[in-house]
Amino acid sequence: MRLLNPHPHPHSHSNPDRHGRPRRTACLALLAGAAAVLSPAVRAQQAAGAAPRPGAPLLDGPLKIVVGYAPGGASDRAARLLADSLKDILGVPVIVENKTGAGGRLSAQQVKAAGPEQNVLLAGNPAINVVAPLVAANVGYDPMRDFVPVSMLTRYDFAVAVGAAVPVREFGHLVAWLKANPEKANFGVPATGSLPHFFALMIGEAAGLKPQVIGYRGSAPLATDLLGGQIPAAVDTLDSLLPLHEAGKLRILAVGSGARLADAPKLPTLKESGLPLVADGWNALFAPASMPAAKVQVIARAVESAMREPALQAKFRANRMTPVAASQAQTVKLLADFRGRWEPVVKASGFRE
Repeated sequence: MRLLNPHPHPHSHSNPDRHGRPRRTACLALLAGAAAVLSPAVRAQQAAGAAPRPGAPLLDGPLKIVVGYAPGGASDRAARLLADSLKDILGVPVIVENKTGAGGRLSAQQVKAAGPEQNVLLAGNPAINVVAPLVAANVGYDPMRDFVPVSMLTRYDFAVAVGAAVPVREFGHLVAWLKANPEKANFGVPATGSLPHFFALMIGEAAGLKPQVIGYRGSAPLATDLLGGQIPAAVDTLDSLLPLHEAGKLRILAVGSGARLADAPKLPTLKESGLPLVADGWNALFAPASMPAAKVQVIARAVESAMREPALQAKFRANRMTPVAASQAQTVKLLADFRGRWEPVVKASGFRE
């Protein structure tokens, strides 16, 4: 699924929106109807018939974003980049908490259990919100029942990479080398049950291999083992692998995009390498179902506003991620489309935990 980034409005904290209002004032106007779940100061102003004053906190306390993977991975970086801008819009601290384990599922279980008074979000991705319930008997949550989509953050591409000690330079050479050394036919992925996991299985099947897929607790520990030679090859997000490729510490052999990427035009696609495979993924925020709808709307509009900021978009691109600015309604549709594409793939794999 390709998520297109809508054209951002050229505004910053002090520049006007398309209606001529300062960015924060425009955001406050959009959020005015949700005062019942906002901070006491904002509720008081709304009761008096006044719009929230600029600088007033929009929530009744800090907001926490729970990430299911170790610091340094794509989900973690996306959450931390957003948090820095979101705190200025909401007027409250935005905290990122890493809750690792079970391929990110422990983070979902934690957020599911949050009460309606808690300002907490899940940094979700396909592994947590699409794949897990399809491959495990009991993950401790229902992604459709227990969570509400809030906002998209990024879309990302996948890549196949090898450590510097592996004697191959092209993807076709890797396939031949693994066939000649079947005991080394191992692909590391950032998490068991993640999209890279299933993409690795798809790659192995299309290439005539039977690789063992080894899951890690995030991209950072996977990269450590890849660089150290503990695992010969990896399938991970391009943004996690590309800086190491550019530094000469590993080699990316192919990307999973439909065409060559502007940020990495020298990297061939899997299609060019002989495998008709294309895949990408996303990072998004989800609220627990217990969160009042008005509060979800407040946060969703604030996130969309943050993601339209040119400065924040530039930070995401500098981190090799494609920012996505989408409303809550657009997010719901995009996620539904993605689920419709990947559920058949996961089920057809026969993978079960």
